[in-house]
Amino acid sequence: MDENRSSNLRWWILLTVIIGTFLGRLDQTIVNLALPKIINDFNITVSSAGWIATAYILANAIFVPIWGKLGDTIGRKKVYIIGFSIFIFGSVLAGLAWNLSSLIIFRIIQAIAGSADYPTAMAILAVTFKEGRERAQALGIWSSSFAAAAVFGPLIGGPLIDNFGWRSVFLINLPIGLLGIYMAFHFVHESRSKIVSKFFDWWGALTLGGALSALVLVLDKGFDWGWLSAESLTCYFFMILLSGIFLKIEKSVPEPIIDLKFFKIPAFVNALLNNFVVFMGMMGGVFLIPVFAQTFLGYTATESGFLFMPMAFVMVASAAIGGRFTGKIQARYVIFWSTIVASIGIFLFSYLDPKSGSLDITIPLTIMAFGLGLGMSHRTNIIASVVPQSEIGVASSILALVRNIAGAFGIAIFATILNNRTNTNILTLNNFSRLHSHVPADISKYISLIILKAQVDAYDYVFLVAAVVIFIGSFSILFLKLKHERTDIKVHTE
Repeated sequence: MDENRSSNLRWWILLTVIIGTFLGRLDQTIVNLALPKIINDFNITVSSAGWIATAYILANAIFVPIWGKLGDTIGRKKVYIIGFSIFIFGSVLAGLAWNLSSLIIFRIIQAIAGSADYPTAMAILAVTFKEGRERAQALGIWSSSFAAAAVFGPLIGGPLIDNFGWRSVFLINLPIGLLGIYMAFHFVHESRSKIVSKFFDWWGALTLGGALSALVLVLDKGFDWGWLSAESLTCYFFMILLSGIFLKIEKSVPEPIIDLKFFKIPAFVNALLNNFVVFMGMMGGVFLIPVFAQTFLGYTATESGFLFMPMAFVMVASAAIGGRFTGKIQARYVIFWSTIVASIGIFLFSYLDPKSGSLDITIPLTIMAFGLGLGMSHRTNIIASVVPQSEIGVASSILALVRNIAGAFGIAIFATILNNRTNTNILTLNNFSRLHSHVPADISKYISLIILKAQVDAYDYVFLVAAVVIFIGSFSILFLKLKHERTDIKVHTE
């Protein structure tokens, strides 16, 4: 009876951290839909409104490692609840913002608090689910909540904004968040590193935060500034300088905020590399799908959101299936083949054109989601398995950083490829096309068709590049070696 109660409690803890993770990621997705309304209400430019998202990304990136270290030090439940509570408070303030400056400040508060979720939630699950197969399933289902949040963002945000205004996307966090906090108090047990910390690496945190700020800023704004502009070059300079100082600090302090010895573990590095490639290709390719659907297929924001619904359900289901392979099939083979399947799904997008229907989007999305979900638990579980349990929070914060930076890289790189390819296609098509008419209406239609064809071909090219990147990246995981890979996941690296 006690064993059954304990088993049920573990899954309630999983549901608890899923609520926090889902809400934090949902907020990032949903706010982008509200930007047009915010621009009108505050009478600001699109460029100015971009800082609402940029400020959030910067603050979130900076504080993830700090929260991970604090969770391991003072208690993961405590840090999780503190972060979640401040996130809800920041959400209410954002919903009451009176101008752009106040909204940006409140978004920063949200981001700082929201960054506590990932490292503490993963650490809580890792110490709650000790048996290998259950841990893999739990981490896989939890990880899939990221994708689910991205999918449900348009579905929830569209109706909320249309019916209750943009402030509702922030205020909705209050009732859901209070439920999540109650569940955290009720179900989650406190855990912390057995090693008592006597030092916090503030200088390491500051230099890492500065380097990440420069990196994320140039990835977010580099396309608008120009990748070789004075602003971008300044970001590159500070990123390199602060990264060098950070590495020097981490080698000398007794308790570094990011333990560099993790990067001497081949399995850890291989898992990070695979995560980086997969998330770069996925985010870089998939962020274009709603844009394509709305621009060329005439879908509304809410309608394009519906296209992603099968993806969410399939990813959650395949994550649970993938977890069952733990102890039966080596993790590297599960991850390899799951990544291959994901690349096939992305590749199918390269056949999209203005005549495509909804199935031409949902079927590739479903295939991609199945592949990603199948290997999700194994990618996350390797990170949790090859580091000391006392440092799971720090290790998971590194994984969160890698995924966030990979997503930013993917969006920045593929947006640039799309723009450059469109311009190249316009020149090429114009050189090989002829219009035998001087009628203004015909000339205008001719130009429009050239641009349309150039844009569609550019989208197809980006999807092809994303598929190739994911396909090639899948082979990196084959170099991963785990010694004594068993169902109890007491793994040691070679």
